[in-house]
Amino acid sequence: MIFWSLLLVIVIKYITFIMKADNAGEGGMMALISIILSENKLKKIKTISILIVLGIFGTCLLLSEGILTPSITVLSAIEGLGVVTPDLKPFIVPVTIVILIGLFLLQKKGTGGIGAVFGPLMVCWFLMIGFFGLLKVIEYPSVLKAFIPYYAVSFFIHHKFIAFFLLGAVVLCITGGEALYADMGHFGKKPIKIAWIFFVYPCLLLNYFGQGANLLLKGSAVLENPFYSLTTGWLLYPMIVIATIASIIASQALISGAFSLAQQAMQLGFIPRLNIIHTSYDIHGQIYIPEINTILMIACITLVAVFKSSTNLASAYGMSVMGAMTITSILFSVVAIRRWKWKPWKAFGLMTLFLLVDLPYLAANFVKFFSGAWLPLIIATCVFTLMMTWKKGREYLYTFVNDHFLPVDLFMTNVESSKKDLHRVTGTAVFLTSNINIIPIALLHHFKHNKVLHKKIILLSVEIEKIPEVELSRKVEIKKLKYGFYQIAAYYGYMEKPDIPMILEKYQDKLDIEVENVSYYLGRETLLTTGDSKMAKWQKGLFAFLSKNARAPSSFFKLPSNRVIELGVQVEI
Repeated sequence: MIFWSLLLVIVIKYITFIMKADNAGEGGMMALISIILSENKLKKIKTISILIVLGIFGTCLLLSEGILTPSITVLSAIEGLGVVTPDLKPFIVPVTIVILIGLFLLQKKGTGGIGAVFGPLMVCWFLMIGFFGLLKVIEYPSVLKAFIPYYAVSFFIHHKFIAFFLLGAVVLCITGGEALYADMGHFGKKPIKIAWIFFVYPCLLLNYFGQGANLLLKGSAVLENPFYSLTTGWLLYPMIVIATIASIIASQALISGAFSLAQQAMQLGFIPRLNIIHTSYDIHGQIYIPEINTILMIACITLVAVFKSSTNLASAYGMSVMGAMTITSILFSVVAIRRWKWKPWKAFGLMTLFLLVDLPYLAANFVKFFSGAWLPLIIATCVFTLMMTWKKGREYLYTFVNDHFLPVDLFMTNVESSKKDLHRVTGTAVFLTSNINIIPIALLHHFKHNKVLHKKIILLSVEIEKIPEVELSRKVEIKKLKYGFYQIAAYYGYMEKPDIPMILEKYQDKLDIEVENVSYYLGRETLLTTGDSKMAKWQKGLFAFLSKNARAPSSFFKLPSNRVIELGVQVEI
């Protein structure tokens, strides 16, 4: 069952098909959602909404897997101490927590940096587990009969419900499969496929078959821990060390995937602005998000302290994995029809084959609901609620802004008509805007209520491009308008840090301004929950809280705090 699960789910489903559905090199559930949203031929709004909601919940399940994976993998590795001697069992949980803290503190080094240090150790790990498994296979070669599907089918026929319940344990061999897809932006599609097919997959099979052979040879004597029973004597100690290191790297896959998912969710407007730090000059997808890292670390430590063993966490783990995999199968069929123009029967036929594997696993994990499977569902539901609330609230604010926006040309006409009564004060005012062709609400309110404008008004927008650095010749575009107005568009690469004061200093002669006399105006919405939006009362309060605590743009753009002025507008939601 383990062999056929790895073949059908990982090799055929993910490596052969799912990884083809990338969005500009990025993978994961949010990539599938991005592709679906970009297809204008999907005219049934209700269908799109259902698919998006399904995809967002799948993303939340994968994020819950990002919490469970480090917890269960590191904990299971350290449990080898209890195999060495029962006296070390009380130290398993504290040692696991210390290692988890170290793992998350290491994330700021970036995926590339971590890979450079631990990559050779991972090679050593897979060679070791493959080698020790091979020794047992040689000792008991009859275990290779498990390649024949007859035995798996026969097991189900004769044992029925027991075989069904066993799926809840077998599913653990394919955990991390979704991370192969989610991590494409970090590692690249080709390296992942080559590493899996020619190295990881063969070593895993040798180890699993070796464990099977050892069980057939020694029976109940090795039941407590079949993996560590492959080695004996002094070899057990280096195996525990390398297993611990390998569990840390295995956890990295889900942590990196969580960073990628969070970035894509932010780009699609499902979560507030986060501090994204790019850790690679060459690979756009290698990122580090401090806020997500901190949340994951606290959650992992809490789980280990509460559940205390990998066995207790296993019931929770399978639910998050299979929930995400099942939703991926459904979304992939839609992408295949829309992006690659597959015939519906072909796409849905393939989806049916995927679901014939996914759904039994999912059902088997639902049986374990009260023994831990509830946990990822609770985590996913909470994250899903936050994401949908933020999306719904931002859409309402977007509608509000569109209803009140004013084109630059029309605003200039207003300035022209009121220039006799309009006071112009010395200095320069910079108004940040996402679109330099539209007057930001902060400027509208300043003009309407204060009846005064600076002699120089700069409408400035910043755009982050998907290249490491933007060449100097096209980094800044300046357009001079009438009445002392300027439009400035600044372009940055993902490895660069936007620095607005530095831009103004560089072009102060061309703009005829003094940087030390520049004031920066930001717009801020004060949300009132007394409006008539379709959001529930509790959703309005939650959105207002999230909006109030979202990261301020002033730190992102390196604005001097003593010259930043925020103009608020009250919005009823």
